[in-house]
Amino acid sequence: MTRYADIPKPIRSGIVIVDPERGTPQRIIVLQFNPDTLERSLSPQSAGDQADSGGGGSGGGDRNEALRLKGPAQETWKFTAEIDATDQFEIATPDGIHPQLAVLEMLVQPTTAQLRAASHLSKKGAIEISPIEMPLTLFTWGSKRVMPVRLTELSINESAFDVNLNPIRASLSIGMKVLTVSDLPAGHRGAELYLAHLAQKERLAKAARSGSLSSLGLNSGDI
Repeated sequence: MTRYADIPKPIRSGIVIVDPERGTPQRIIVLQFNPDTLERSLSPQSAGDQADSGGGGSGGGDRNEALRLKGPAQETWKFTAEIDATDQFEIATPDGIHPQLAVLEMLVQPTTAQLRAASHLSKKGAIEISPIEMPLTLFTWGSKRVMPVRLTELSINESAFDVNLNPIRASLSIGMKVLTVSDLPAGHRGAELYLAHLAQKERLAKAARSGSLSSLGLNSGDI
């Protein structure tokens, strides 16, 4: 007899909104379904990005900088998330999936209170109004991937509606940039979380089994 209770419950990916001062979670957004695929891109911040200045090269780069890095790689993530109210019949959804969509949309919008405060300062004759600072956003993909991010893309495709035209099914294309110590002030909680994320990568890299020169058709004298 199959014991379904013994089947491990899958971990969900999600987004955590954190108070950068206290470090306490303000809101936790659990994705209803884990995305089937992830598209990740890493662009190194190389000091010698330009072509070298001799030996047939056409650029003006410094050869001494060819192996130097200016900082952490710029990393971006893209994936598609699905929200489907018809998969949750036991939960009342008088507004369809409007609330779930609104929570995600507010990740890229200031609040009305923040906009009114900026408008009030403008009316009082403030010469310079600082840009509105958003909460610290973390993306989690299991315990080995917890990183500070900024949403760079949010495209919503609503594909089904109830009788009141509330959306009940949608797919969302989400793009994110991982925030590094190059993006955040020194001592910022997000910078510390990025360092923890990078340290996790270092631990995983050490756990990878190293290959041998012979498998490449080389020996130590060839290098």
